[in-house]
Amino acid sequence: MKRLLTGFVVLVLLQSLAHAQTEVFLCVDEHGKKEYKNTGATKGCKKVDLPGITVVPAPTLPASAKKTQGKSASSPADFPKVDEGTQKARDSDRKQILADELKNEEQKLADLKQEYNNGEPERRGDERNYAKYQERVANLKDSISRSEKNVEALKRELANLK
Repeated sequence: MKRLLTGFVVLVLLQSLAHAQTEVFLCVDEHGKKEYKNTGATKGCKKVDLPGITVVPAPTLPASAKKTQGKSASSPADFPKVDEGTQKARDSDRKQILADELKNEEQKLADLKQEYNNGEPERRGDERNYAKYQERVANLKDSISRSEKNVEALKRELANLK
């Protein structure tokens, strides 16, 4: 089935290439407007002789460029290397830092949710104006959303380390 589909696609492509190399006509209407068509059945059309397609080969690379082209992207010889033990220690430190950040962010999220109190935080003494209260509630909601996203990102990052 796959061969049949591949053969069909190749056939369609070859047919479209053959169609692109058919005759071209330049048609001029009564207003002098020029239009190119693949049929010359209308009045005012003349066949146009177009030159064949010219294929230009790709430029050749110098020998030094060919040597470096085959190599994979690696660091230069004088690039500083880190031994395996040092890299493992760095990875361990990174994992610990991320775990600490996750713990702090989860604690911050818990505090924000407690203060938010399901959308009805307690009013403070300096919030006699209801607009100030609403602004604080909106800020708390935004902070909770941001903190939840931070927790998710930190968990993803920790999962990628394992």
